[in-house]
Amino acid sequence: MIKPEAPAPPLVSLRNLSVELGGRPILRNVTADIKRGTITALIGLNGSGKTTLLRALVNEYPHKGEIKFHCGHDHSKPYPEAIGYVPQRLTLDARLPLTVGDFLALTLSRRPLFFGISKRTAAKSLEMLKRVDVDNCLNRPVEGLSGGQLQRVLLALALEPQPELLLLDEPAAGIDFGGLKKFYDLIATINRETGVTVLLVSHDLNMVQAHAHDVLCLRGGAIQCQGPPGEVLTPINMSLVFGAEMSLFPHRFSS
Repeated sequence: MIKPEAPAPPLVSLRNLSVELGGRPILRNVTADIKRGTITALIGLNGSGKTTLLRALVNEYPHKGEIKFHCGHDHSKPYPEAIGYVPQRLTLDARLPLTVGDFLALTLSRRPLFFGISKRTAAKSLEMLKRVDVDNCLNRPVEGLSGGQLQRVLLALALEPQPELLLLDEPAAGIDFGGLKKFYDLIATINRETGVTVLLVSHDLNMVQAHAHDVLCLRGGAIQCQGPPGEVLTPINMSLVFGAEMSLFPHRFSS
């Protein structure tokens, strides 16, 4: 008799996590496990607490309750060596004539840009961009990148050094429809090849259905439902999360 696969152990455990901002409750007693090596999607209406949860994980917001990490090979380290973070969007001053190579060098090197970029830093930047398939953008102005190209550059930064946890806050914001599938396929490939644990915010239920291993549904700052996409993404649950008019229509992306 074949034994069923054991469930993936958690990388992060949340227990009764609550966050208040300006005296207003944003997250309310959130209890969930983010499983190691999986893609977990956070879904819910705007203002339901999704971004706040990500920021609580990186200690940007004070919280009550428990956030416990189980990192390292023996799962005993209390915090990851590296957490990658990709925001919804990045606003840059158009008056700063930064190329993508300049932008990456600001993070990779302590050497001021006016001294030039070393060959080592340039090579590392190119390697990072190749990983996310935008190496042709190395010498392009950041301000001139498309939404999809910019998100891939930010993803390249988030993956250096190799994180144990990758947080993506609506990473497809600003990406046109034609680029959505390619971007989410890239996230799935990185997860599969590196084993990085991914927690992402998304409004794209087709992507969640296709790529996520687990789904956490937030409404009013509380967990409404959680579990594998096949169990969670039902018309009844989606009506509870998004409102009575919401229905889920399965859709396959064309190849």
